[in-house]
Amino acid sequence: MPPSANEHRNEPACPFRMDPAGGDLQTEAAELRQVGPAVRAVLPGGVVAWSVTRYESIKELVSDPRVSRDFRAHWPDRDRVPDGWTLGALTFMEGFLNRYGEEHRRLRRMVSPAFTPKRVRALEETVRDRARVLIAEMARSAPGDIVDLRSSFSWPLTMWVICELLGVPDERREALGAAVDALLDTSAAPERALETRGHIYRLLVELAEYKREHPAPDLTGDLTAYEGRGELSSEELVGTLLLMIGAGFETAVNLITSSVHSLLTHPEHRERLTRGELSAEEVVEESLRRDPPVMHLPMRYAIEDIDLGEGALIRRGEAILVGFGGGGRDPELHPESPDLFDPDRESKEHLSFGFGAHFCVGAHLARLEGRVALEELFATLPDLEPAAPGAEPPRIPSIIVNGPAELPVIPHPAT
Repeated sequence: MPPSANEHRNEPACPFRMDPAGGDLQTEAAELRQVGPAVRAVLPGGVVAWSVTRYESIKELVSDPRVSRDFRAHWPDRDRVPDGWTLGALTFMEGFLNRYGEEHRRLRRMVSPAFTPKRVRALEETVRDRARVLIAEMARSAPGDIVDLRSSFSWPLTMWVICELLGVPDERREALGAAVDALLDTSAAPERALETRGHIYRLLVELAEYKREHPAPDLTGDLTAYEGRGELSSEELVGTLLLMIGAGFETAVNLITSSVHSLLTHPEHRERLTRGELSAEEVVEESLRRDPPVMHLPMRYAIEDIDLGEGALIRRGEAILVGFGGGGRDPELHPESPDLFDPDRESKEHLSFGFGAHFCVGAHLARLEGRVALEELFATLPDLEPAAPGAEPPRIPSIIVNGPAELPVIPHPAT
């Protein structure tokens, strides 16, 4: 278990040890917020970084030009990271996520057009149609039968959407999704992490090769065209595919699953939603605030010394782990019951999609998927029930993503 905030105050030189399995991410974030604006923390694999979970401190740091995501240019300790580090695939991924300044902007422009609000709105009916197909399958279950909502609905819906955008052939989708799930397990042993990383990169290299041979008007086709013109390296192509598939599907699957879980554990809000007295948009936004799909997104680095006050002096070259998912429950931002699921609260401000130059390009799409999923699910299955009322579902074993690993439900209560 991680040490308490009081232990940190007694031993300020002792880093906070994070739970690699992410068993209670929000409790960790609350303890870290109490200690200071940035806290030295031991990440999975023994890597030490500054953890930042306060809302204002996050906004300040990610907007500061003295903070970079470019590990090659600004993290001198990168060579000391152990083999099989479970955060390594994202930290050392090539592509715009881990670039700084103009290089980041240049690479980001290659994918941004696919996620504009106009392009996303045009997808709504196809997303709705796919959701209806999956819900109809759930609806065919017998009264009292238990179904895992994550694997039967959230996962296949969001994986289908991102693969349609990217042009991933049907036969490659399930393997890619399973590989992303495994890659985000930050509790995995180093040998397993290395094996998983190699496996997903092989799948993505094969996908890129397939799309070069079968060009099409989709996002992967666009990226291979950039590569063909020498504007994108093969490593950047694969890294961008990993980011788009991983972030594009994992964020939405957790958003949908957490939103449904919150409604099932707060039946008064579920009933208001089914009666049309509460909008799905309000539920989605409150879920993003309270149960963010992504908790931490590694990594950032100080280009110069940065003094955040309260004894938090981040030295040049030191790593920073930003806890975007902790910002929405910061009591300085939401003093009234920040841990309570309340879709009626006036302000639902959060940082679940990041902030500043690296704000998530897929935010519009994730919100649309969440809204459509809730509207269609409860329109068809208004009596959906949790299979184990009062029991918390197991969590995804990760400090990166946040959500239930499964959500057993009963589509039709036994009569």
